[in-house]
Amino acid sequence: MPLAYYVTHPQVQIDAAIPVPDWGLSEVGRARAHAMLNQPWIASIGRVVSSGERKAIETAEVLARHLGLEVQVRERMHENDRSATGFLPPAEFEVVADRFFANPHESIRGRERAIDAQQRIAGEIQAVLDEGSAGDIAFVGHGGVGTLLLLWLSGAGISRESDQPAGGGNYFAFDIAARRVLHGWQPIDRLP
Repeated sequence: MPLAYYVTHPQVQIDAAIPVPDWGLSEVGRARAHAMLNQPWIASIGRVVSSGERKAIETAEVLARHLGLEVQVRERMHENDRSATGFLPPAEFEVVADRFFANPHESIRGRERAIDAQQRIAGEIQAVLDEGSAGDIAFVGHGGVGTLLLLWLSGAGISRESDQPAGGGNYFAFDIAARRVLHGWQPIDRLP
């Protein structure tokens, strides 16, 4: 049974002067990405596919180097488009994220609608899966669209109830053939 793992980048180096897609991993984030290599499922990965955002690519590169694979970048796997507002302080970000998930058919402060982000990430994941793989696939991306993907695979409505735990650096697994979620979010650096 071929599996896919959706992995979110861990902690980033926040810099309000740099566009959010260009943020890289923090020291804590890099350490957690390397700790991920101890997960038992890592050895089964035959393909690593990443969002084009720097923090996702840096996470994917840790995994790909360990496995002797190349990172395949898919630009449409990016996080929900927040360019209308750019960086928001954490408290304000959480308020906007709550509204994003609670009102999926509305653009919150000019940002991409949740329903559009969900269709985009689901379509991009589907396109990659249709290409096939020798081994399991690791998708490396972001918490917002990752949650939307998890909800889509589960057949659940859009809500924040299934959002990843704070801080990022989590993963969920799904059966590729059945498009069925095997388990929800788990930290990348905690062994089962």
